[in-house]
Amino acid sequence: MYGKLIPLFLFTLACFASQAQTIKDDFEGNGNISNWVGDDCLVKTDLLNPFKTETNNSNTVLEYQDKGGLYANIRFDLSQNLNLTFESVFTFKIYVPSSGITGNQPNQVSLKLQDGKLPQPWSTQSEIIKPILLDQWQTITIDFAKDSYINLDAGSLPPVQRKDFNRVLIQVNGENNAANVVAYIDDFEQKRAIVAPSIYTELVWSDEFTTDGPVSPTHWFHQTQLPIGGSWYNGEIQHYTNRIANSSVENGVLKLIAQKELFTDQGYTKQYTSARLNSKFAFAYGRVEFRAKLPTGIGTWPAVWMLGKNIDEDGAYWDNLGFGNTPWPACGEIDIMEHWGHNQNYVTSAIHTPSSFGNTVNVGGQTISTASTAFHVYAVEWSPSQIVFSVDSTIHYTYNPSQKSASTWPFDAAHYLIINIAIQPSIAASFTQSALEIDYIRVYQERSTGINTPLAFNQHTIYPNPVTNYLTVPIENPVDNRLFIQVYGVDGKLAMSNVYLVNNQSVYINDLDVLKPGVYVLMYTLGDKHYNHRFVKQQ
Repeated sequence: MYGKLIPLFLFTLACFASQAQTIKDDFEGNGNISNWVGDDCLVKTDLLNPFKTETNNSNTVLEYQDKGGLYANIRFDLSQNLNLTFESVFTFKIYVPSSGITGNQPNQVSLKLQDGKLPQPWSTQSEIIKPILLDQWQTITIDFAKDSYINLDAGSLPPVQRKDFNRVLIQVNGENNAANVVAYIDDFEQKRAIVAPSIYTELVWSDEFTTDGPVSPTHWFHQTQLPIGGSWYNGEIQHYTNRIANSSVENGVLKLIAQKELFTDQGYTKQYTSARLNSKFAFAYGRVEFRAKLPTGIGTWPAVWMLGKNIDEDGAYWDNLGFGNTPWPACGEIDIMEHWGHNQNYVTSAIHTPSSFGNTVNVGGQTISTASTAFHVYAVEWSPSQIVFSVDSTIHYTYNPSQKSASTWPFDAAHYLIINIAIQPSIAASFTQSALEIDYIRVYQERSTGINTPLAFNQHTIYPNPVTNYLTVPIENPVDNRLFIQVYGVDGKLAMSNVYLVNNQSVYINDLDVLKPGVYVLMYTLGDKHYNHRFVKQQ
C-alpha cells in the first residue's frame, strides 16, 4: 500500500537525472542526424513548416510522402549501436493533414529499431506503434523500456536488453498497403526517460484516503448540479451523485464508480451515474501528483484535471462561494490525465485556453500498457513558464507557448482540482460498472521560509502569534470584501477552511478553537499573488 507519505528527498533522489541525449534533429541545422532516407517514400529534410502553430512554430520540418509504397518508411543509420539501457525514449512532433491521406488505414505512427547490417534488417526488428490525431501537431513519446513493443522475431530479447540496433525507422499509417500519406515531422530526439528533480518540494495539500467511508468533506465537494438544459458538457449522459455508491474510500483507496442504473435527479432520469469531485483547495504553480488505476469500458472517460477558481459555472464549489466571474475557456483548463475507453491504455494530457480549446491542438500522450490493471504515478509540474505532464516520470507533453497572453496563458491565477468519470453516448451496451481508483493525491509548492519567519504581506504579519482563538490578518488594498483562507497542519493535511469578511483592511478569524495546539500554515490568494503565514496555536 503506497498511500503513506514518501519523504520528498527519496522522491528527488529517485528522479535525479539529466535528460541526456545521444541523437537529435530539429531540421534547423541543429543535431547529428544527416542521413535520412526514404524507402518507397519521398523525404525532404528542410521544408518550410506549412502548419506553424503555437505548438510548433519551427521554420523548417521534415516532409514524409508515401505515394502508395507498400512498405514506405523513412530511416537513418547510426555509426554506433544504440544503448537503450538508460536512454530508451524517443520523442518527435508529427503533423498529418487529413487532406493528404487516402484509403482507410488506421491513423498511427510506428518507430522501428533494426540491425542495418543484416541482409534483411526487419527480420529482428522491434516496433512500437502509437495512435495519432489528424490536422494538429502532437508530440509522440515512445519508450522501449515501458511501452508495449512488438518483436518480429518472437525469440528476440526485450529491446532494452539488446545492443544490435543501429537503424531507426518511422512509418505512418502502417505497411503492406497502397494508401497515400503526407506527414511532417520535427524535433526528433533520443533521451532519458527520467524527469529532472522538481523545484516543488514542500507538501501543501494532500488526501491520502486513509479513512474508509465517505469522501472527506474537508477536502472535497460533490458537484452534482446539472447545467442548464439537463445535460452535462460534451454530450455526457450520466448523473453525478454524492452517494457512497459512486464515491467512497475503501482500504485506503478513493474509488469513483461509474455504473449503469436508472437514476432520477433534478427532474431528469438518466441510465448512468458517476461522481465529480471539486477540491476545496486552490493554488497557482506547483506539482500535482497522484497514483491511480483507471477504469475500463468503451464510452468511459475518467479524468483528473484543473479549472481556474474564477470559472463561472453554476454548481461548482468555487462558483458557489462567489468567485465565478470568468467563462470557460478564459479561466484556463489543465487536463492532467484523461483516458477514453475506446482507446484503452492511451493516456493523454491537454491544455485549453482561448487560443485553442475543445479539440485543442495542445495535447500529448503516451501508451501505458497496464493503465487499468496496475497503479501508475501521474503528475503535472506547473511553473510560471511552462506546464509539464508525465506518467511514472516519463514526460509526454510540455506546454510552453512562445507568447504568453490572456489568450495562451490564463495560468497565473489559482486553479482547483477535479476528479470525475464521464460517460459518453458511445458507452458499450455490456457496460455495468468500473472504477477510477486513486491511492493518494498531493500538491507540492516551493519551500517556504522557516517556522519563525512568516511571510510578510505589505510589511505586516498575522497577529497575535502564538495565538489562542482569535487571529487578525491585515489586508491592504483588498480586491474583494471576502477572503477564502485555508489552514494546514505541518503534515500537509487541511485542518480548516472558510470564507471571511474583510473589514477595515483586516480579516478577523475567530474560530481557531477547532484546532489542537501545534504549528500551522495559513494560506490565501489575493489577486494573482499567494501568501502563507506560519503560526503557533496554543491551548
